[in-house]
Amino acid sequence: MSTLAVDHAFRKASLPLTVSEPEVSSSQPPDLWTPVRTFARCSRNSVPRITYSRSNDTHTVSSTGESRPIYPSLPYSPFCSPNSSPRLPRHQQPKESRKVHLELHSNYEQLNHYRLKGEIGQGSFGIVKLAYNEEDNTHYAMKVLSKKKLMRRAGLYGRVPPLRDGHKTRVGPLAQIYTEIAILKKLNHPNVVKLFEVLDDPDEDNLYMVFELLQRGPVINVPTSDPLPELKAWQYFRDIIMGIEYLHYQKIVHRDIKPSNLLLTDDDRIKISDFGVCNQFEGVDAFLSDTAGTPAFVAPEVLKGTREVYSGKALDIWQTGVSLYAFVYGDVPFHDSNILALYTKIKSYPVPFPEKYKVSDRLKDLLSNMLEKDPKKRITLKSIKEHRWVTNDGLSPLPSEEENCRPVEITQEDIQKSINSIPKLGTLILVKSMLRKHSFSHPFKYSSAYGKKLTPVVASASSSSDPHLERKTLPALLEVNSSSLEEQ
Repeated sequence: MSTLAVDHAFRKASLPLTVSEPEVSSSQPPDLWTPVRTFARCSRNSVPRITYSRSNDTHTVSSTGESRPIYPSLPYSPFCSPNSSPRLPRHQQPKESRKVHLELHSNYEQLNHYRLKGEIGQGSFGIVKLAYNEEDNTHYAMKVLSKKKLMRRAGLYGRVPPLRDGHKTRVGPLAQIYTEIAILKKLNHPNVVKLFEVLDDPDEDNLYMVFELLQRGPVINVPTSDPLPELKAWQYFRDIIMGIEYLHYQKIVHRDIKPSNLLLTDDDRIKISDFGVCNQFEGVDAFLSDTAGTPAFVAPEVLKGTREVYSGKALDIWQTGVSLYAFVYGDVPFHDSNILALYTKIKSYPVPFPEKYKVSDRLKDLLSNMLEKDPKKRITLKSIKEHRWVTNDGLSPLPSEEENCRPVEITQEDIQKSINSIPKLGTLILVKSMLRKHSFSHPFKYSSAYGKKLTPVVASASSSSDPHLERKTLPALLEVNSSSLEEQ
């Protein structure tokens, strides 16, 4: 291959490449890597060799008496760079506005650069409105929350769990809250709902949170007589597993996985929402002792009543298994009009597999392993990713953890700026609790363990209750929180 041929083939490169003799060795230190590549000159019996130059001082290398750059003409790809490394999606850091300017018009409200077009959800502590951003011509879901109402519940999220073996020393409350909020704001994954902006004025009662708008809503309404085909359930389940793996990698357990918190995008993908009862942990797992979430999705170990700690990761696996069961059978595996009877079934009854719906043996095997009563014997996330049904007998493997996850890096500056518009610790705890509501499905709909409605809900946007589980035949499916039980 002649020099002119190489030059013609690589004329339009964005990164200069150079021709060098094979015997040329680099004397640069190994820790100074730059994206400058050298091509060994080809002979008839040799193959072009790509090496990486560690030089920072030049973009050209001489080749037998001449020095010139070589430019490879490579087409742009949104998925990989010219070096074939995957392109990571750009993450837009959520904005924070210290001042809120609200103007009332005849048919809309103007909030800073957002035009609030109408109410799409309602709850006891606030509402959810359809918001149009005039700057980027995009619609969002905006949660409008009352600080005064939420402050009365702030203590629920401010309690620090007891330390366990292997955990680091507990940090101060301010540092802990700053760090957790900074992490929640940086979550960025295709299968996790995104928070885009927080608008808060310390002099005003309302706090506004802007989320991406997923108009298609939950993946399925439970109960239903029209469950998903197994192939469609397979597609959605793989998305859920990718999202849960990402959350666990970031040391967050969700604790309320269920169909109403699994929202559909326009391109038919799943995004996990509603982080209202999630927990951040240190070490290898979250060790929990309280009860939260929806009773029909609660794991057996949560119902022991002895306040023994249990694994947060294993709980997420159980709830994902119940959700998958509902995908293909149209209902939860255990339900009863009496909540105590429901808990007895969850703890003691075997998982039923109705013959009414045709489900493959491989899927039944996966469900049996995910709904194992003993959390120590329950299948792990890693084993789920390798299961025959999930991988289609190895023909469709899921991406590795390294490909699916990247760590959220929190600097001291991130922590200091995480909630720089909130001056007091009490409000820090408040904002932390609201950032945990990283979703828009039925906000704070129930005030007690027995499901007393506070306000009507229409396609709401951030709660832990499923409206389709509120039927009279299934009253036990309302949200229960141990703290609210204690208050009563």
